[in-house]
Amino acid sequence: MNSSMNKKNRPIFMNLLQIRMPVVAVLSFAHRVSGVMMCVLIPFLIYLLDLSLRNEQGYAQALEILRHPFVKFMAVLMVWGLAHHMLAGIRFLLIDADIGVERDSARRSAWIINVGGLSVPIIALWVLL
Repeated sequence: MNSSMNKKNRPIFMNLLQIRMPVVAVLSFAHRVSGVMMCVLIPFLIYLLDLSLRNEQGYAQALEILRHPFVKFMAVLMVWGLAHHMLAGIRFLLIDADIGVERDSARRSAWIINVGGLSVPIIALWVLL
């Protein structure tokens, strides 16, 4: 009897990759991730702005940094983060005003925000390339 009780109290292994999150949960998680990402990248962006405004050499240095493939990737992530965070923030403000609170409209708006947030950097890349 004691061994069966131990089995009941043991933690259950959950494979997080197999859990299907609702679209609203994905939106909420991505909103948090985009906010943290923007906060982490802001000091780097301020450094680049400061560097570019110092003199001509600083401007050339900033351009050289921006040409690096990793920095370009981070810029695309920053565009996604800004677009997603702004759109999701507007959605959350509307929900606070009791607009779009119903289950179907909340799901629909979550899909629109997720797709819209992803489409902004894709459009930006398409325009820039």
